[in-house]
Amino acid sequence: MPIPMSSRQIADDLTARISGREYKPGTKLPSLRELSDLYSVSVSTVQRALELTRERGLTVGRAGSGVHVVDEPPQV
Repeated sequence: MPIPMSSRQIADDLTARISGREYKPGTKLPSLRELSDLYSVSVSTVQRALELTRERGLTVGRAGSGVHVVDEPPQV
């Protein structure tokens, strides 16, 4: 059975996807549930990972709308 990813590993993967323009500036990321299914981890692990992407200046939470990639992500 594979070892689940840590929140830091998920944040690193999301960072790479944002840098690689898989998730373009201004776009909404998948929901917490969708991300937890994608990475096979709990919703709380995804929440911690998204907090790390916010701390990195890559995403912003919008009330009632979810988490979006910032319009101009910093170069990483």
